[in-house]
Amino acid sequence: MKPTSLRPFLPLPALRRPACQSRSYAFPAAPPQSLQVFNRHAKYLQKERAAANVEASRQVDYLRDEVGSRLASRLLDISRPLPSSLDLLSGPCTLARILSTPTPDPAHPDRPPAPLSTRLTHLTCAESSPTLLHRDASLPFNSALSLTRHLLPDSELLPFSENTFDAVLSSLGLHWINDLPSILAQTNHILKPDAPLLAAMLGGDTLFELRTALQLASLERRGGVSQHVSPLADVRDVGGLLGKAGFKLLTVDVDDIVVDYPSSFALMKDLQDMGEGNALLGREMGAIGRDVLLAAEGIYRELHGNEDGSLPATFRVIYMIAWKEAEGQAQPLKRGSADISMKDVLEGKKEIPPPGGKKEGDDK
Repeated sequence: MKPTSLRPFLPLPALRRPACQSRSYAFPAAPPQSLQVFNRHAKYLQKERAAANVEASRQVDYLRDEVGSRLASRLLDISRPLPSSLDLLSGPCTLARILSTPTPDPAHPDRPPAPLSTRLTHLTCAESSPTLLHRDASLPFNSALSLTRHLLPDSELLPFSENTFDAVLSSLGLHWINDLPSILAQTNHILKPDAPLLAAMLGGDTLFELRTALQLASLERRGGVSQHVSPLADVRDVGGLLGKAGFKLLTVDVDDIVVDYPSSFALMKDLQDMGEGNALLGREMGAIGRDVLLAAEGIYRELHGNEDGSLPATFRVIYMIAWKEAEGQAQPLKRGSADISMKDVLEGKKEIPPPGGKKEGDDK
């Protein structure tokens, strides 16, 4: 005997009712998470500890001073005044000190040297480390220009309004940013139309000598490789990142600064005093083993040592100049529209004609 079916006895609306009701509300989707490479809290502590020892910190300012001077010299190519400027991730306000120093102008060698700060009405120095930001607050350069120190609660979030600054400068700070595309887009946002970004950051093969020596030493002594030098952006990627952030008229170039040290231990000590220690999220905690350090010293000298016994360390600096888009902004000529090959000019086969298109004495 077949069991009795209840389907014919159910009311028609009950048969057509869906098993579950659809929701009339929705939850917002979580924003995409940026790739986290560096431990920002560890980097904050490194800067704080380095700046707390004022004398040792100032003794290793040679790299900041050299890169800052080369970046400041690029301001000579910008003839317009820059009333309100921002020094992003300024460190101990190195650029403010350099800009307040008299600098000769190659275009006018007959004029007495004048500080580049005369082109700036006001400079805002923004940094996430309070001890580093105020390290040199008592030095004389603070009275040479109008200067404001701004403490950033988060080094990757810029708390400034749109169209605030006439220029943004940054020297040796961007290479510790996790989300570089975001910080470049924020920089574009706070710039006024047709305002420039001038920045310098470590990248590419910086400290490749130390990197290879530590990797080979770790492989020999421990049978594996641990990352002791932080990864850095490549110069081939910087132009694309600037373009995606909305910048125009891009100029990107690379400069290698080679510093000689008596030993790899002196190099690592200076990096620590600079606040430039390893801050990778997945780094091996604790000090590097003595056996690895001694092996790295020997490998460093064998592969890269100088004849005088010193060890070279290469700092590859990426310089960038980019402009915020604006109406009526000058535009580059289309690719292939040139009449003269630069190769022919450099080889001496052709000369660049003067403005007007004719050489002197040429009536044709």
